[in-house]
Amino acid sequence: MDSDLVDALAADASLTCVVGAGGKKSTLYELAGRLERAVVTATVRIPIFDRQVAAVRVTEDPIELLERTAAGEPDGAANGLEWPLGLVPEQERDDRYLGYDTDVVDRIAAASSVDHVLVKADGARTRLLKAPNEREPQLPETVETVLAIASVDAVGRPLDEGAVHRPERVAAVTGRDLGDPIRPDDVATILTSPDGGLKDVPPDATYVPVLNMVDDADDRAIGREVATRILERSADADADAHGRISRVVLTSMIADKPLVDVIE
Repeated sequence: MDSDLVDALAADASLTCVVGAGGKKSTLYELAGRLERAVVTATVRIPIFDRQVAAVRVTEDPIELLERTAAGEPDGAANGLEWPLGLVPEQERDDRYLGYDTDVVDRIAAASSVDHVLVKADGARTRLLKAPNEREPQLPETVETVLAIASVDAVGRPLDEGAVHRPERVAAVTGRDLGDPIRPDDVATILTSPDGGLKDVPPDATYVPVLNMVDDADDRAIGREVATRILERSADADADAHGRISRVVLTSMIADKPLVDVIE
């Protein structure tokens, strides 16, 4: 196991969910390749990801599949559990799978043949920043780590549909107007708000804000500024995020070494 990124993201857990925008899927796939006996799945729709894992199995009963294979039945030898393994219930269209109900993902995480489950728990339509709607995120009850992603590339762009998923919700959380340029403070606000990245995160779960697309020195400076503001909010006794955040992780998922920095 390549531990640096895994340790920084607190992803050496039985069940890790990824939310937000600007790098959820790439983070899932990068972690999957660094963890032993890892399952990649979703509680929402997920684009086809067969090339990002060793195998994808489409099954409405993943527990039966895992138990049968763990018991050494022929299905394991013929089609067996190649790791990392993708598990999904159904292919909805040529370009995407559906996700499981949250209770099914809880059961996958409890299976003896699985060490780690990595879950896409909301959608963002390839945007760089988002705030969840009333149905999001879809977090399983036993989630141990929640990674909330935002892209530093959102900073400086207009607060509109070009860069932001549900810009009206981001505007409401940040107090900004649609079309305003996105500031580092706006990204920090989203990642520390109970109406943003912290929405529905269980109090006993580890919460790690992740700033992705930190691909050069300028990006790193923006990332450090956002991270500083996030940590200031976590240190503020009157803030919603008080005590929830011990570090902010900067990543570049297109790099050979995607861990850029850990700000504490």
